[in-house]
Amino acid sequence: MDMPNSDLYDIHIIGGGIIGLTTAVILQSRGIKVALLDANKVGQGASIGNAGHIATEQVFPIADASMLRHVPAMLLNPTGPLRLDWRYLPRLLPWAVQLLLNMRPEPFARIHQALLNLNQHSLQAWQDFANQWQLTDWIEVKGSLLTTEKLVNLKVLSAHGQRLNNIGVVNEQLTKEALLAREPALQDNQLGALFFPNTGHITNLQAVINQLNHTFRDLGGHVIEQCRVLQAVTGADGIQLNTNQGDITAAKVMLSAGAHSKLLAKQLTGINVPLDTERGYHLMLPHESTRLQIPVSSMDRRFVMTPMQEGLRLAGTVEYAGLDAPANMRRAQILLQHAQPMLKAPLDSTDSVSWMGFRPSTADSLPVIDRVERVFLNFGHQHLGLTQAVVSAQMIAKYYFDEEHAIDPAPYRLARFSK
Repeated sequence: MDMPNSDLYDIHIIGGGIIGLTTAVILQSRGIKVALLDANKVGQGASIGNAGHIATEQVFPIADASMLRHVPAMLLNPTGPLRLDWRYLPRLLPWAVQLLLNMRPEPFARIHQALLNLNQHSLQAWQDFANQWQLTDWIEVKGSLLTTEKLVNLKVLSAHGQRLNNIGVVNEQLTKEALLAREPALQDNQLGALFFPNTGHITNLQAVINQLNHTFRDLGGHVIEQCRVLQAVTGADGIQLNTNQGDITAAKVMLSAGAHSKLLAKQLTGINVPLDTERGYHLMLPHESTRLQIPVSSMDRRFVMTPMQEGLRLAGTVEYAGLDAPANMRRAQILLQHAQPMLKAPLDSTDSVSWMGFRPSTADSLPVIDRVERVFLNFGHQHLGLTQAVVSAQMIAKYYFDEEHAIDPAPYRLARFSK
């Protein structure tokens, strides 16, 4: 597609994943002229391969002190639920040290509250957005389950549920019988679960992305695909974007390039954001679309099964190996071995498809949602990019129009990394 005349656009958004796309639609619908740039195709990165879970119940940082005991296994087991590539360790270390420091009680509690504040608004934001832009065919709000098959974890599950109920994350503890009545396909080795009614899931991510892409274009937005921003330089007259398709002088820029945002954030703001990638895998089973009714996560196995129109998606695990290492698709295939014991009947894995993508995770588990003069920032949502996409886009719109924020924006500001 031809490069746009830069003078015609109020803002250029770098990154056309679910974060950039929702923001583009909201701004364009409010009369802002938006050009959306993506290094590949709109919505085809982590946005297309995530678990599809609007996970409002996940309100704690990505790591806590219990993670430390898993480090030896992370280094030695290439297919375990948590994997650390020892060759990447020197590059990961500065980020990992800050992650460890954020496990201390005071920062942990502060981060937890900031995640809770975002997630408390996320489901309603998605529902309103879906109603406005004709997405309701692909969004279901029927809740989700967190199960255990270990007796020792029933008490852990109960304590977790009580802790969440105490802070307003509503859940109900289900007995084995109640769990199997709700999801009859589950094996009777599942001993109990927490049911979270105020969560949802997207049944067709590609359909949602296509609809938003079409909506954005119909509103007058401009899309440039296969456009990789190589360098960004802020000047008095605008922001110079050097791309593989030519140079652009942008009046304003929003950075929403996910795990690829770190270098551009430094160029645009001068601040080095402690951002790294958690590589996530999924296995899609196209002949299993009706096996489950709602997403089912396993506390013991650390993965989720999400029913979609295109099949049953098995997703999860965390791998620290950076952006450049080749994918280890054994990690996707191993998800089938985790799923099968949880289900009564054999899974049909015919025509299954493996996938790997990058979750952009800051060292404090919080996204960067901010405005620094001409630069808007909207990235670093770790596992919660889909969940927080709409509420983050709304916050960017508040910044753009200098409106009062419904959510305290302070915890998500870039300046927290300049101290």
